[in-house]
Amino acid sequence: MSAAAGKPSRSASAIVASTARGYHLLKIDGYSHTKGVPNGDRIKSHSFTLGEHRWHIDYHPNGCKPEYADSISLFLVLDSNVTTAVKAQHKFSFADEVTDQSPSLVSTTVQNYSSHKGWGNATFIKRADLEKSEHLKDDSFTIRCDILVISDYRAEDLPEDIHPTFVSVTPSDLHRHLGHLLKTEKGADVVFEVGGHTFAAHRCVLAARSPVFSAELFGGMKEGDTAGVVRIDEMEAEVFKSLLCFAYTDSLPEDEDEDVMCQHLLVASDRYNMERLKSICEERLCKFINAGTITTILTLAEQHHCDGLKKACLSFLGSPANLRALLDSDAFDHLSRSCPSVIKNLIAMSALV
Repeated sequence: MSAAAGKPSRSASAIVASTARGYHLLKIDGYSHTKGVPNGDRIKSHSFTLGEHRWHIDYHPNGCKPEYADSISLFLVLDSNVTTAVKAQHKFSFADEVTDQSPSLVSTTVQNYSSHKGWGNATFIKRADLEKSEHLKDDSFTIRCDILVISDYRAEDLPEDIHPTFVSVTPSDLHRHLGHLLKTEKGADVVFEVGGHTFAAHRCVLAARSPVFSAELFGGMKEGDTAGVVRIDEMEAEVFKSLLCFAYTDSLPEDEDEDVMCQHLLVASDRYNMERLKSICEERLCKFINAGTITTILTLAEQHHCDGLKKACLSFLGSPANLRALLDSDAFDHLSRSCPSVIKNLIAMSALV
């Protein structure tokens, strides 16, 4: 028998599911007022489209059945009229738990949705637990419903020359090596003095991460004395330490006072033109907007040209109660003096209250 005749036949195929993936955000604004809805009754969200079908969310503030009267119930309901059940997966979560606002993985259970029928969670959270949690802010919270709709299955041929994987490439650990370089100070060629503390660093790393550092350390703005010491004024040592950490590792260290640190780092990132760090601080500060911080955060957003953060502040003030509380507070006078340009927005908004 020839070698060719003895070679086994090879083929491969795959079964592929055609899917549509997305999520819907449902904000419960005025939670305390919804608690008057009787057990078993629902409040419907607006309808939305995903996977060529219309859906809505049923919100039961006092549970969907008597045995769930102490809980909030949530259900995803198919609004469309269909002759064949729609296969879908879903997952309910609090929107403030999701840092990456892209569709996440949903539950592994595939449910069959018929017309105007739904699946969900009868005990999403107990009201007592919600009311003592950080999810409830200014009498509101936001639910995120991730959905994956399976439209059909199809078979596909795969190439015959499927090669097995013999080598697995590890993820990049450049950030870890650079972080170690910062920690050990090996090869450091510049020292910064900040608030009575000194920090050794590497000119080339900082110049690559910040055009302002590049100009200060190598260009016409070059600072420092013959000993290679650069003094940084108007910044706290811990803030500069976090700034250096981000420059080397592209990540921020954990901080108990995250909201305060993010405010300082936003100012520092704008000062050194580190746009990614600035956007991270903006995104995180959006989570800390409340009646006690709105003036400070709105002032920062205006002074440092943070459009997204400013929109988040104005969205918070879109609530008549929040806006009225600000207008009646001493903080409004401070805002008027520090950021007169935002007053026009607030006056226009107050006219609608």
